[in-house]
Amino acid sequence: MKTRLLRDIEVSAVGFGCMGFSHGYGPAPDREEAIRLIRYAVELGCTHFDTAEGYGAGHNEVLVGEALKPVRDQVVIATKLRVNERTSEKPAEQQIREHLEASLKRLGTDHVELYYLHRVNPNVSVEEVAEGMEKLIREGKVRGWGQSQSTPDEIRRAHAVIPLAAVQSEYSMMERMFEHEVLPLCQELNIGFVAFSPLASGFLSGKVRARDKYVGDDVRRVITRFDDENVKANQPLVELLQRLAEEKGATPAQVSLAWMLAKWPFVTPIPGSRKAERIEENLGAADVELTPEELAGIEEELVQIKIHGNRTDEDIAKLRVS
Repeated sequence: MKTRLLRDIEVSAVGFGCMGFSHGYGPAPDREEAIRLIRYAVELGCTHFDTAEGYGAGHNEVLVGEALKPVRDQVVIATKLRVNERTSEKPAEQQIREHLEASLKRLGTDHVELYYLHRVNPNVSVEEVAEGMEKLIREGKVRGWGQSQSTPDEIRRAHAVIPLAAVQSEYSMMERMFEHEVLPLCQELNIGFVAFSPLASGFLSGKVRARDKYVGDDVRRVITRFDDENVKANQPLVELLQRLAEEKGATPAQVSLAWMLAKWPFVTPIPGSRKAERIEENLGAADVELTPEELAGIEEELVQIKIHGNRTDEDIAKLRVS
């Protein structure tokens, strides 16, 4: 497996988003199967595994920790926290430390390589969060820290206190808003960029059809690009991927991932999957190479394609209360 750097943290070119083993995409596999699949990804060369305290109310961290325990010194574990409004009794630094200790206990480890602020709380300064992270880094409990879905201003201010190792945000052929400012800024400041939902929740596999039904806590129930009319309207992008995949002897999903790998040398996608064949397919994208001419051709076609629907935190929140 080829590797990349998130500032100074080496990871496999394609990582693994583990959220789906606990929630978000309907019924999850049982514990034994989930552990088997995570370990299979390691066998295939994946070294970057992403989880969060909020995935399954801690269940996901327990699962990831157990699966990776035999190879703990060979992998990068990334997890995330949310900081509530600070009070005199509960300053941000104390919250961060308490959340980290709880995550380390669930993961069964004494440190994590990456610790993200899952979302920036507008009522807590990013500088205060960065100061708390700096102390944990000095203590060796965290190797590097990051933000998720943050703005250029939030990135610059946090980075000025202690350098960010990574910014994690949604990025795919269907969601390219971060190309305008955030990705160039990460390149400027030597910050890695971790792309979550790099296959647009599976849309870019080319297998989604109008009238597909999603149940339970499946986020595709509320992500508007999966509305029947938008599935149909987004077919030009699917057709582009299918054509490119045929030309490259690859799959649409692999071309989608290869596109961002070719475009940005500091970007690493973390697709999730709950089937062995899909894990093989996703990790295999690291071996699909696009020439500069092919990449330029893709860019020319992408600007002509309008994307219908999106994924927002507000829509995901609707799922939790429905």
